[in-house]
Amino acid sequence: MEVVALICARGGSKGLPGKNIRPLAGRPLIAWAIAQARAVRRIGRIIISTDSEEIAAVARAAGAEVPFLRPSELAQDNSPEWLVWRHALNYLWESAGTYPGALIVVPTTAPLRAPQDLENCLDEYERNGPDVVITVTDAHRSPYFNMVRSRHDGTVGLVIPPEGAVVRRQDAPVVYDMTTVAYVARPEFVMTRNGVFEGRVRQVHVPPERALDIDTLLDFRIAECLLAGELDGHDKLPQ
Repeated sequence: MEVVALICARGGSKGLPGKNIRPLAGRPLIAWAIAQARAVRRIGRIIISTDSEEIAAVARAAGAEVPFLRPSELAQDNSPEWLVWRHALNYLWESAGTYPGALIVVPTTAPLRAPQDLENCLDEYERNGPDVVITVTDAHRSPYFNMVRSRHDGTVGLVIPPEGAVVRRQDAPVVYDMTTVAYVARPEFVMTRNGVFEGRVRQVHVPPERALDIDTLLDFRIAECLLAGELDGHDKLPQ
């Protein structure tokens, strides 16, 4: 099965300007995603979707392809990433006349992932044939226990009132946080549907210490601290 990795990295990040090429533990943030994808032998190509020439140059130096620049209308704050995936798949179709067997999206914002997490996602895709594989991690809050929403009268209530009394979070139905560690998608599904949950979705669990999503400077500082502790696997990534 041909597997293509897609790394999306626009130049206009608002939460942390310039984050995609900001140095993290000695390498640009985007280079972590590229190195992790390069460590997975099943991934045949690593393609970057960016609107930034600066990001493109850093990505090429790290070993990825940048065969096109993303159009500006797909690089806005409100541009759906689903359409960015489609744009990349359109390129693959137009250049090769076919889609790959799987598209694995490797976000730049999860640098603590291990290559094994990507392997696990591909294993789940190959084993069970879903439309999409997502990654999840342990939830810190539960809509059945300690997540609330405002009512029209100004009071608050649980997001999902349980059928019976729940006095401990452990007694509530198990829920997970979606992560940005990776997604694996069937290309034909992406091209014909409008979102992940319109299809058959399966999950791969990632431990919290590898599931950090960098959106702010605080997140970046936390990643620096964790990487300073030499998490397993990161010293073996391609340079």
